[in-house]
Amino acid sequence: MRSSGEACGRLIALALAAGVTALAIAVPVIAQPATVAERLTDAETERALERVKADPNLATERTIKSLHWTGPHLPDRDPRRPAWLDWVAGLFGWVSQSARVLMWVVLIGLASWLAVYLARLVGARQIIGAPGEFVPPTHVRDLDIRPETLPAEIGAAARALWDRGEHRAAMALLYRGMLSRLAHVHRMPIRDSSTEGDCLSMAARDLTQRPRDYTVLLVRAWQRFVYGGEDVEPSVVYALCRDFASALDRRGTA
Repeated sequence: MRSSGEACGRLIALALAAGVTALAIAVPVIAQPATVAERLTDAETERALERVKADPNLATERTIKSLHWTGPHLPDRDPRRPAWLDWVAGLFGWVSQSARVLMWVVLIGLASWLAVYLARLVGARQIIGAPGEFVPPTHVRDLDIRPETLPAEIGAAARALWDRGEHRAAMALLYRGMLSRLAHVHRMPIRDSSTEGDCLSMAARDLTQRPRDYTVLLVRAWQRFVYGGEDVEPSVVYALCRDFASALDRRGTA
């Protein structure tokens, strides 16, 4: 790009050339006339002008280099290639770049899960292993023995079911109630896998005479009705319903 410096450069060059020419002409002849070799020729003048023009400080044009940001060179996309291939390639590239971050995230998640699991395991063992502490199960086999799932008057409710002809429901309610009372009232170590034989063994070891006799009578009637397919005398069922509360609702451990 030419600028105002061009005119200044030309003026300086012409002034220097004129000065050189005037100097050559004005040299006085002191001793003898100048020889041909001492005279300033046109060729020398031209060379002097060229040297002046070659000086970068007097040049009429100047090249300036500058830096600028450039983006990454991306290859041209093949129009015949499906777009989803580019998406998959980009995904794998992102995963490869983020592998270290993902690894730390996974390790932190596993450590948190392990800490929670160990805390729950230790807490459960403390509850189970605490001296004098017993946590009754919620179910024995498939029978729900939680007190809140049973009627307040189990004997009266079972009697009403029996009178309506729902004999199996009445016997099941009496048996469930017995298991619930043995576990929650009498604090017997009933487990979710306890059988009728287990209940009789624990009753013979831990209960007093009254609740033990009632438990034996109820378990025997339940076994005959459920496993043996035998009918239970209504008088036996009525006696079990009438005596349920007095035999099992109060603690009577030996």
